Amino acid sequence: MVSPRDRQAVATPRAHRVARRWPWVSGIALIVLALALGALITARDHGMALSIDTRWMDELMENRAPVWQFLSLVMNNLGGGVIATFIVPIALIGILLLLKRPWATVFFFLATVLTGGAVQLLKHLFGRVRPESLMVSVDFGSFPSGHVANAAAMALILSILFPKWWVWLAAAVYTVTMMFSRTYLGAHWLSDTIGGLLLGIGLTLLIWAPLASRIDGERQLRRRRHDSPPASSKDVAV
Repeated sequence: MVSPRDRQAVATPRAHRVARRWPWVSGIALIVLALALGALITARDHGMALSIDTRWMDELMENRAPVWQFLSLVMNNLGGGVIATFIVPIALIGILLLLKRPWATVFFFLATVLTGGAVQLLKHLFGRVRPESLMVSVDFGSFPSGHVANAAAMALILSILFPKWWVWLAAAVYTVTMMFSRTYLGAHWLSDTIGGLLLGIGLTLLIWAPLASRIDGERQLRRRRHDSPPASSKDVAV
């Protein structure tokens, strides 16, 4: 049985530094930016579209194509409903537990739940009206985008837990594609997706900061167990 203290002891120096510095500052700054953007949108003509919102929406309207609609509908289903609420979280929690990474499981659970709760809180706080060109059914509130906030949180979580270049690349592509799909379907203005991006990343960083050394420690322990040669018959003989 590996204790939490053992996990922290084998964590890399970089993971210990994370728990003390930049994620706290970065996370708070991103959340403040998201709140400031929401306040600016609300104060300006009661949440009406910004100029960048209308220009982007006009560009999408002029370049609609079946392939983009299909892609956007796929992302809509992946980022919401039963798949995003139950299937994906339960599957990932199961995988992390099978990999014997309890702190990673705690990190994933807290980040996803708190991001979803924060999205709903801000939707009701700002009460921004959605675009009129809706192509899918949606709930109340346009700012921030829940699909994008959850996608950004999920992308950053997986990139932290599995720090490979291809994971970071796939996570970035997934998040940007989700931002595109929400505006293409008329579910959000571009500024809504930016707010969701800032919120999802900011909250995930804040939750990661105090857990960083434990998460990295259990990853290092698992790597050591995987890399260590199996014991020979002489080693285990009594």
